[in-house]
Amino acid sequence: MARDDQPEDLYTTPITLPGATGADGEDGDLEVPEISYDEQRYPARPRRLRPRDQFRGGSVRRNRTDPRTANGSNPSYVEWLVRQSMLKDADVLARQLSGQPAMWRNPYARPDARRAIATTDVWFTAYPLSLITRPGQSFLSALGDDALWSAFERIGITAIHTGPVKGAGGIEGWRETPSVDGHFDRISTSIDPAFGTEDEFRALCDVADAHGGSVIDDIVPGHTGKGADFRLAEMGFKDYPGIYHMVEIPPEDWDLLPEIPESADSVNLDPATEHELAERGYIIGALQRVIFYTPGVKETNWSATAPVVGPDGVTRRWVYLHYFKQGQPSINWLDPTFAGMRLVIGDALHSLGELGTSALRLDANGFLGVEKSAEGLPAWSEGHPLSHAANHIIAGMVRKVGGFTFQELNLTIEDIRDTGAVGADLSYDFIGRPGYHHALATGQTEFLRLALTASLELGVHPVQLVHGMQNHDELTYELVHWATRHGDDVYRFRGREIPGSQLAEEVRADLTEHLTGTADFNRVFTQNGIACTTTSLIAATRGIARLAGIRDAHLLLCAYNAWQPGVFALSGWDLVGMLTLPSDEVADLISSGDTRWIERGAHDLLDVDPAATRSPAGMPRGRALYGSLPAQLEDPESFASRLSGILDLRREHGIASASQVDIPEVAHAGMLVLVHRLDDGDPRADAAMQVTVLNFCAEPTEGTVRSEQLVPQSEVTDAASGEAIGRVDDLQSFSVSLPAYGAKFLVLTAPPAPDEPED
Repeated sequence: MARDDQPEDLYTTPITLPGATGADGEDGDLEVPEISYDEQRYPARPRRLRPRDQFRGGSVRRNRTDPRTANGSNPSYVEWLVRQSMLKDADVLARQLSGQPAMWRNPYARPDARRAIATTDVWFTAYPLSLITRPGQSFLSALGDDALWSAFERIGITAIHTGPVKGAGGIEGWRETPSVDGHFDRISTSIDPAFGTEDEFRALCDVADAHGGSVIDDIVPGHTGKGADFRLAEMGFKDYPGIYHMVEIPPEDWDLLPEIPESADSVNLDPATEHELAERGYIIGALQRVIFYTPGVKETNWSATAPVVGPDGVTRRWVYLHYFKQGQPSINWLDPTFAGMRLVIGDALHSLGELGTSALRLDANGFLGVEKSAEGLPAWSEGHPLSHAANHIIAGMVRKVGGFTFQELNLTIEDIRDTGAVGADLSYDFIGRPGYHHALATGQTEFLRLALTASLELGVHPVQLVHGMQNHDELTYELVHWATRHGDDVYRFRGREIPGSQLAEEVRADLTEHLTGTADFNRVFTQNGIACTTTSLIAATRGIARLAGIRDAHLLLCAYNAWQPGVFALSGWDLVGMLTLPSDEVADLISSGDTRWIERGAHDLLDVDPAATRSPAGMPRGRALYGSLPAQLEDPESFASRLSGILDLRREHGIASASQVDIPEVAHAGMLVLVHRLDDGDPRADAAMQVTVLNFCAEPTEGTVRSEQLVPQSEVTDAASGEAIGRVDDLQSFSVSLPAYGAKFLVLTAPPAPDEPED
């Protein structure tokens, strides 16, 4: 016990609890329980915390945004966009190939046109929206039909270029929007369900292989659509802004930007706004030209977005570059994230590795570099070295995994040459195509010969080109080579000297007058060219009323394209002799100025659905002059049967990989003569000479063929008939006669070398 004069120690003295008793029920010494931590009282002890305060570092975050909200404030929406993005797919695909031995098995540094041609040299260029299929059959399944490939094999077609079949268009909120440019505004690596499935694409590749053929797909290195990648870029999310040429405009300068209507997500800048933003250092300003220029619709290559909320809560507005339509934002190939490059390479690897294609078309690949020029000059965007570097990377990667590429590059001959020197293995023929159209329209080959001669002199040989008939695009008459870089150069044309710019104007005027002057079934397409089919071009330019006349002129154009080195390509519209659609049948499609829809009529190659009035995609059925392929192949005089004969000569003599050595002057204005050496590209080989002679006139003609490349006393044989038609004289010439729209494939046999004198 403590002494009476000392206080009890509250921490050591037992406490007697009222009512407590001992074990025997009597009051006594009690067992005292241990004191709890809560009962202790320390002077520095903090106050008791509420339960909520215990979880200060790990509280559950509740999304206060409506789960249906379609903007950056909704994590579920952002995640949904990421799952659909091409950049996400590209990262996954790249990891599958990294470090694999397949990446080192093929040469890839240099383009090789002849290797590509050895794979396939006659292409069918399909257009997904226009093919009539069996009821319920998809586009890809129809292309993989064994009966179709059997018909192609009889004609001599060795590849199908599918056209763009992957998801395209855009995304608004949770909803996908349709394509604004025939599926060339890609937003996904997945096959668009409207065209079929990935399994059907792989089956198509297998059927093609069984018939000795190949399948060619598309990638679009220059732009995408406004899909998940662009929507994430607008939000400022991770690497996605690095995909595009887009500049964030700070709020204090939003007054410079146009108001965005509720029905739109962006507005094209007018020239004044473009200039002001360039003056303030935000953008590089006007470019060298405005493709698809339309007053009040597209006056510049820049558009401003509406305000967009990002996952970080920041609202942004951007100005972005688009060479083509507003829904096709341009890809930035030199951003520190290299996100644009990753996206495009991933798309290419998907087509080659996942789907099984052998080659890829590079669409809009000449616009991959852009930078500011000297004060007062438009920005440098065409022929930029970055385009060459980017094309080298794309084409090198494709070659590295065993494929090849071809480019659709409508620039100067030098640009085609320089890009092709390191990039794509083949280039689309924008050199001779307007030339042979002009020759047919006027009955004179002078401009065509000028174009072909310039191409040889500048180093672009026909073996490097894809010589095409009609495709999904307009008859292009921009004549960029003559109108831009060589606008001040002087050329001799129609008996006088004129600058290149005037030459381009006169050729455009000729084509416009002959194709649309009295032919309301053809239409001008913006400033790029004329919407027409091959048969409607012939009908307009030559005034041919008889089917036989149209067919003969059509076969002449086939012979021109097929009887020279390089790839020959034609479409379903060519095979069935399609005319343009009446404008009122596609009024909704051409209302924005895109008149090309009149040339994309639906066609039935195998006559699988005679009652169909539209394709599964909704394109109206056009008028086909020649009929289906099975019916044509039963008639030896049909277009398809006679085309087969043209291609037989092409393959038998190896003209596809030959060397063009001369385009001589002609005795008649409507004649064209092409001289080739059948050497497979080897100038040291002991090779025969071949001469293609064509008559672009509606009347029979005869004349003299003369070339310094011809060996005197060589026998001249018509390869189609096997008949000798003469000999080369000592002036290195021989005579030839041709019917209206006639074409001859002539093979020359040199005389035996004289015996060597004895020692």
